[in-house]
Amino acid sequence: MEPIKATRIAKIDTIAQKLCDMDSLKNVLHCGECEHPMPSHEALKEIVSRIKAIVFPGYFGPSQVHIESLGYHITASLDSTYRLLTEQIRRGGCFACADYSKDKRGCEKASAEIAMQFMEKLPEIRRLLALDAQAAYEGDPAAVSPGETIFCYPSMLVMTHHRIAHELYKLNVPIIPRMISEMAHSHTGIDIHPGASIGERFFIDHGTGVVIGETCIIGSNCRIYQGVTLGAFSFDKADDGTLVKGIARHPILENNVTVYAGASILGRITIGEGAVIGGNVWLTKSVAAGEKIVQSHGSKAKEGEPLKGHA
Repeated sequence: MEPIKATRIAKIDTIAQKLCDMDSLKNVLHCGECEHPMPSHEALKEIVSRIKAIVFPGYFGPSQVHIESLGYHITASLDSTYRLLTEQIRRGGCFACADYSKDKRGCEKASAEIAMQFMEKLPEIRRLLALDAQAAYEGDPAAVSPGETIFCYPSMLVMTHHRIAHELYKLNVPIIPRMISEMAHSHTGIDIHPGASIGERFFIDHGTGVVIGETCIIGSNCRIYQGVTLGAFSFDKADDGTLVKGIARHPILENNVTVYAGASILGRITIGEGAVIGGNVWLTKSVAAGEKIVQSHGSKAKEGEPLKGHA
């Protein structure tokens, strides 16, 4: 063997040994005990694409929709989507070693049941998204129709993904909701955790840089602008120093709240109904209903004073 080749092989062998060392593999090696492969990004993209065509016929999927054949096409699409989703739920269960994945036959049955429970939520998902589209149209003077917001707006894209992911999250489906949310995050720069509960007629104007945490609760008719963070103020830790999971740590926005660009609302605080939070405000205390908080002093606006930071 040529000396140069022998040297190359020896170096590669050394690198391989280091990369196979168990200390090196800690936290980066996935050895699923289940025979099924991991969830598929491509399959989930296809599922979301089919759901969009079901929820918004004519906007996505076939470009021409005929009312007389709509039922046939939706039925066929529902069936194929159900089968694709069942498989991904099963893979997600295996990935996370969920209880329903421990037994092969039981896993198949449970995955199918969960998928059908989600499919039954599609009429409600459509209702909510139709209201979101109307809110986007009414909330943006540049919008010429609700249809334009459905077809073009990042707010509608991210809310379509979120409404889907949130229903799967409520059904305790592992990993799949987060994957669906991150698809929209990568496209829009809007990061909404699938656990966040968001009411009717929600609109994110512009949107880039928005962060909405897992335990956020947002009421109806709320509007937020780009760069808004609805996040945690601090993180509780266990005795061993690890973060405590699952506690309510994000804000509650009651109905009809507006939050302007760049505001950071942190911790389990409540923003009361009809309150307005100005641009670039840093807020860690609850706000009463109807109050206006401005950036200049982080305090109540004076009567008749225009809200600073108005977009």
